[in-house]
Amino acid sequence: MALYRDDGVVLRTYRLGEADRIVVFYTRSHGKVRAVAKGVRRTKSKFGARLEPASIVHLQLYEGRNLDIVTQAESVGPLPQLRTDLDRFGRASVLLEVIDQIGTEGEPDPMLFKLLTGALTELDRAGNPMVVPAFVARVLVLEGVQPLLEACVHCGTEVDLVAIDLSEGGVLCREHRRGEPISNGARAVFEHLFEGRVRQVLEATSEPVASEVEQMASRMIEQHIERRLKSSTVLHQHLAT
Repeated sequence: MALYRDDGVVLRTYRLGEADRIVVFYTRSHGKVRAVAKGVRRTKSKFGARLEPASIVHLQLYEGRNLDIVTQAESVGPLPQLRTDLDRFGRASVLLEVIDQIGTEGEPDPMLFKLLTGALTELDRAGNPMVVPAFVARVLVLEGVQPLLEACVHCGTEVDLVAIDLSEGGVLCREHRRGEPISNGARAVFEHLFEGRVRQVLEATSEPVASEVEQMASRMIEQHIERRLKSSTVLHQHLAT
């Protein structure tokens, strides 16, 4: 078996046998990797705590026939707030589930890896709810499927844009509206995000607009991956209570 090293983010884990776990990583150089972490459920495990979801780790693995085997895991940078703040961890879970859905085994995407680690770090640092929409916007740009926001996708008018239909590819005017409503404030935020002006959005988005944008970002990425995000549903149920 070949030994290799890589940096990775833990996307999810599940039990295997009495003491082991299967860990799904998104790595810098190997894309999505599924690996067995032996004995990590035992209290004396050397690196069990380092392999929790949202952990950023430096890994050493053996390449296996079906599943690789984790032999070392070192924390690259602790993210303590994600462990203790339910809102932050809920939003981090959305990021992880998105990457789990769009990432491919054996097909690395260094830009996607950098985006994920940067978003998790910023979420841990400040807990800003706009981190998730900023992340989603960048993912859609990388995937080449960002919606048109400047003009009605039906007639081309740039005025009175009141709705968005993701299946149509963007916003619609009052005459041709379908899909769901979108406020001018939310549309402006998404325009900033798709154009890369992330810091401006993180620092200046008001609470009502932030809530609209966050929920709409979830629907945008769900439209792209063609499935509901369990983590997003749980997050918005939690935020509503």
